[in-house]
Amino acid sequence: MELSDYIRILRKNWLVIVALTLVGIGSAAAYSLTREPQYEATSQVFVSSQAGSTVAELQQGNTFTQARVTTYVNLVTTPIILNPVISDLGLENISANGLAEKVSASSPLNTTIISITVTDPSAAEAARLANAVAASLTEQVEDLETLPDSDASPIKLTLVKDADAPFVPVSPNVPLNLALGALVGLALGVGFAVLRTVLDTRIRSTRDVEAITERPIIGAIPFDPRAKERPIILKEDPTNPRSEAFRALRTNLQFLDMDGGHSFVITSSMPSEGKSTTAVNLAIALADAGKRVVLVDADLRKPKVHEYLGVEGGVGLTDVLIGRVHLTDVLQQWGSRSLYVLPAGKIPPNPSELLGSAQMHALLEAFSRDVDVVILDAPPLLPVTDAAVLAKRTSGAIVVVAAGDTSRHQLEGAIDALETVDAKVAGIVLTMVPTRGPDAYGYGYGYGYGGYGYGGHAPESPKPKPAKASTRRARRSAETAPEQVRTGAPKGSASIDDLL
Repeated sequence: MELSDYIRILRKNWLVIVALTLVGIGSAAAYSLTREPQYEATSQVFVSSQAGSTVAELQQGNTFTQARVTTYVNLVTTPIILNPVISDLGLENISANGLAEKVSASSPLNTTIISITVTDPSAAEAARLANAVAASLTEQVEDLETLPDSDASPIKLTLVKDADAPFVPVSPNVPLNLALGALVGLALGVGFAVLRTVLDTRIRSTRDVEAITERPIIGAIPFDPRAKERPIILKEDPTNPRSEAFRALRTNLQFLDMDGGHSFVITSSMPSEGKSTTAVNLAIALADAGKRVVLVDADLRKPKVHEYLGVEGGVGLTDVLIGRVHLTDVLQQWGSRSLYVLPAGKIPPNPSELLGSAQMHALLEAFSRDVDVVILDAPPLLPVTDAAVLAKRTSGAIVVVAAGDTSRHQLEGAIDALETVDAKVAGIVLTMVPTRGPDAYGYGYGYGYGGYGYGGHAPESPKPKPAKASTRRARRSAETAPEQVRTGAPKGSASIDDLL
């Protein structure tokens, strides 16, 4: 990963990092407050040689003394030194081993000074013990070093510094503990953020898409918390930044080199990624640009186009494919635009077979001759094969990916499903893209998306609008007179060219 990736991870998980850092500081503070204060008192003993009067003898004696100092340091915590201290001070509730845990000794390199340090919850007791241990060491070493045939020891220990009662405890070291707690909490927070990012397989930005496929990202639809209320944003609020995103998608689509083709399947890897709202809004945007557009609801499993646009959906594509009605009977113009909608009609038991039939192929060819752009809203790719079947007969498939919802494996599976049947992938459209934060998409100059919170798609379909009286009559007529509609268009009806 690059430095920018780590910065994005930190920005994305800063709350967790701060929280764990505070937890670390709080834990260190709690530990420090619950520990009993400990005081240290230190006394010092000087070791010297009493033998020799010449320079050579003194030098030899000094070498001997330095060699013995290490032995005396180790001798400080032994029972032979500590038992007299316990007896002299009347310490009945402690043993030599227990007292040894409080006592430590050291000697600086190339010196003959021994520092004796005692740690105790009482400052006065620590000083008293340190002085007593120093006195006991002085006496016991003199006895140990005195030879049987001599009255004096060649080594002399002198107490050169008495231990004083300290005013400030050495433990707990609150500033140090707080600093260590903050560092540990920060390290845990950063580690958690990196691990969370590595284990997160969801697609959250264009960088994740680019890591999976080389197909161009032709659109990014920003997240809109009100998308459920207004799925057809180009109708509800044409000046909304989300509307501008669909217009940008329209522009990018016109620049795609698809060998002169102009029919596109809008699909996704899984449901609820915004494919239907993308198909509808894209069709409206193309019609607003003066294109003659046919929007076909080819989702013969869960059709939504007629609900979004509020058109009659009782009869449609399935009825045309089985020859039950003529195309001109069910192709409906939407508003005053040059947009014509072919609903899905009744849900058949064999959607894949119908969409891959010769009748469907002939219908797509007819549309391609008579209109500028054909948009087909198809089912998701992973649950069923309908979209892959359609994509092979069109100019290409536009795969819709929901940011923060679709996983990398799902997108890879969707693209593989298309490539398996040699279908072209025209491009990728990201929906529900964050408008602020580290994963926000750069929408370009002038829109100011980061401050509005617009974008996204409707995860659920709105309630369909009541059909007009004329469309209700048309549906009843198609249901009660199947023989008439199967034989072709009613007398006096227009051809598709006349209608378009």
